[in-house]
Amino acid sequence: MASILIIDDEVAIATAFAMFFRHDGQHTVAEAYTGADGIAAFERLRPDLVLLDVRLPDMTGFDVLAAIREHNPVVVMVTAYGDVPMAVDALHKGAENFLTKPVDLSHLKAAAERALEKAQLRRLSRWLSDKRGAEKGLVFGSTPPMRELQAQLQLLAASDRTTALILGESGAGKGRVAELLHAQSPRAGKPFVEVNCATLRAESLDSELFGVEAGSEYGVTRAGAFEIADGGTIFLDEIADLEPSLQPKLVRVLEGKGFRRVGGREEITPNVRVIAASSVDLQAAVAAGRFREDLYYRLAVMPIHLPPLRQRTREDLLELIAAVQDALLPSLPGAPTALTDEALDAILRYNWPGNIRELRNVLERAMLMARGLPAVDVLHLPREVANAAGGDVSHHEPRSLAEVERAHIDRTLRAHAHNRAHAAKELGISRATLIKKIREYELTDRQK
Repeated sequence: MASILIIDDEVAIATAFAMFFRHDGQHTVAEAYTGADGIAAFERLRPDLVLLDVRLPDMTGFDVLAAIREHNPVVVMVTAYGDVPMAVDALHKGAENFLTKPVDLSHLKAAAERALEKAQLRRLSRWLSDKRGAEKGLVFGSTPPMRELQAQLQLLAASDRTTALILGESGAGKGRVAELLHAQSPRAGKPFVEVNCATLRAESLDSELFGVEAGSEYGVTRAGAFEIADGGTIFLDEIADLEPSLQPKLVRVLEGKGFRRVGGREEITPNVRVIAASSVDLQAAVAAGRFREDLYYRLAVMPIHLPPLRQRTREDLLELIAAVQDALLPSLPGAPTALTDEALDAILRYNWPGNIRELRNVLERAMLMARGLPAVDVLHLPREVANAAGGDVSHHEPRSLAEVERAHIDRTLRAHAHNRAHAAKELGISRATLIKKIREYELTDRQK
């Protein structure tokens, strides 16, 4: 539930705003009628949003803003005496928005929602800062689904002879999970050998996995991955690409039987734990006849499903961001780990089709580009990530606040066929203020 503090000396207005926000049951609201009381209430409550009047009986709203600014508050200033220079000054001093009275309640609601989104980003940013440097796994988080995943992995790691199957999209962290399973198991002191089944042809993969015997076409005796990993773990990545001719051989090993090197006659029975991973649907591969059903069931004793980043919560993503930045920092001296609100918003909104691998690449590039600066900004992110926050920053056109306001008023007038009353209502200003703006900006106006 979001918290709002209203600081306004007009009790009727403060009460009306408070009733409006309390009505939906989504907000807790406190009121203060002087600057001093408002500062004290802010220190006591630390609200998500402050609605702050510019003119107060004991000080100005700008004085209040200066007094609380060190806490990085989200403030929307409200006044009956607003003009463009005052609005610009408010924004420069840290306000998120500037509204003029009388404020249309729908306009107030929209401004508050945007400001509360900003407050949530700042809260998440502080949470991210707190998490950075803490002990954590690379692919996990603290939400219940991720805790359950960690519990499954701990059980699987302890049962060091149980075959493990890790399922998830490319880049979701399957290799890292395999390493963690090995590192947390009784086999941790023995070899961890990784073989990618998608990178070798059948003949080469056969010798890579099972070795070759002297006198064969390879010439000299060479141990394969299963022998090298003896006592430890062998990780078979992209197991769906294992050639059909090699699948029966792997079934025999998983059944506790031995194998023969290429060109060999001696049967070798390895003491190896097998961890396999796949980014494709193995059950579909079985149904299509590309993967042996008995091999699938030998592997899928306790399948582990890694969710893609787009399905993870913001909290889990924040823990992952912190862990990736911690891992990158030693190789990027002078690079910032802090993220601006806009950069964090873009990262959290982006879909991450490449999952953890893509996230790591993006953060490494952004931290490198921002080296020497206090924080990574949205401009340091790739265009596709930056655009997730809304708006293509690579084509940003610098404009003053007055230019933006003039264009917005002009569009609103035209949208309402120059009906001043309707346009003023949408803009959240009085009809008199709108007329003043029309004259100030020399807008073409067909009076209605």
